[in-house]
Amino acid sequence: MPKEQEKFPMWRLSVAPMMDWTDRHCRYLHRLLSHHALLYTEMVTTGALIHGDVPRHLRFHDAEHPVALQLGGSEPADLAHAARLGAQWGYDEINLNCGCPSERVQRGAFGACLMNEPRLVADCVKAMADAVDVPVTVKHRIGIGRSEDYGFVRDFVGTVAEAGCRVFTVHARNAWLEGLSPKENREIPPLRYEVAARLKQDFAHLTIAINGGFQTDEAVHAQLAQVDGVMVGREAYHNPWWLARWDAQFFGAPPSALTREQVEEDMVTYMEREAAGHGTHWYAVARHMLGLRNGLPGARRWRQVWSDHRLKHLPAREVMALARTKPGVAAAGV
Repeated sequence: MPKEQEKFPMWRLSVAPMMDWTDRHCRYLHRLLSHHALLYTEMVTTGALIHGDVPRHLRFHDAEHPVALQLGGSEPADLAHAARLGAQWGYDEINLNCGCPSERVQRGAFGACLMNEPRLVADCVKAMADAVDVPVTVKHRIGIGRSEDYGFVRDFVGTVAEAGCRVFTVHARNAWLEGLSPKENREIPPLRYEVAARLKQDFAHLTIAINGGFQTDEAVHAQLAQVDGVMVGREAYHNPWWLARWDAQFFGAPPSALTREQVEEDMVTYMEREAAGHGTHWYAVARHMLGLRNGLPGARRWRQVWSDHRLKHLPAREVMALARTKPGVAAAGV
C-alpha cells in the first residue's frame, strides 16, 4: 500500500461494484486516474466460480491494487470456496453482496434479501473469514421494503459483526424487492444518509462506508466527516476524470500527473496488449472511457468516433487518430 494511503483506511474512497461496468478494463482506466481509490469487481456469483471459467471472472492487472472481489451467494461452503479462489488470485478484499435487489438475484436467494437472514449472513462471513487472510466485508442496504425501522439495519450489522466482519458499506437506500427494477431501486427509495452516520455512532469500532448518489467533492467531504469512507458509483463511471482529483482531495497525495490525452494513449497501449495477449477487441475496452472528455469542446464527436461500430475493423491507434482529427475527417476512415 502506498505510504500516503497508510494514513487512511483502505475504504476511504472507492468505486462501487457495478454489473456490466466495473470489469478489469474499466478498473484499469480508473487506476490510471487515481492511485489510491479502492476498486471493486462486478458481482461474481459463487456458481460462476464453481462451475464456470475462473480466469475469465478473476483475471486482473497488477496495477489495479487495491482491488476487491465482490461475491454473490448464500451458501457458506460455496462462498468460502469462492473467497479462497479470490485470495489465491491476489484480491485485497472479499466482499459479500447483501444489497442487489434484482429478481434474478432474489431467485438465487442472495443479494438484498439476505438482510432478512442476518444469522445466515453471519455464517457466510465466518466461513469466508476462516478461509482467507484478507478482509471479508459486507455491502448492504439500510432496509428492505418501505419500512424505515433503524433497528432492522442496526441488528443486521450487529449480528454480522459478531461473526468477525469489521467493514460495512452501507447503500443508504432501502431495497424495495417488489414493484421496482434495479434501476428504479437506485433512484426511487429515498436516500437517508443519516442512517449510516448513526451506525457509525453505534458501532464506533467498525469501519462504516456509505454509498448512494455522490457526485461532488463537497458531498464526499461532508460524509467523511461522519463515516469512515465513501463509495461512488455511476458518477465515477460516467465522469471518470473526476477520479483524477481524488488522490489530492481525499488521500493527501499528489494528483494524477496525466492529461486526458495521455490517459487515452495509455488506454490504447492497454488495448493493444489486451488484443495480443487475450484476443480482446479494443471496442470492449473503449466503451469504458467514453466519458473521459465530458465537458470539453469536441467531446461529443470524440465519443462518437470511439463508439462507432463501423470503425471496429481499424486498429485502436488509428481510431484514436481519427477521434483527434477535425470534424468531417473521421468519415474517411469508415
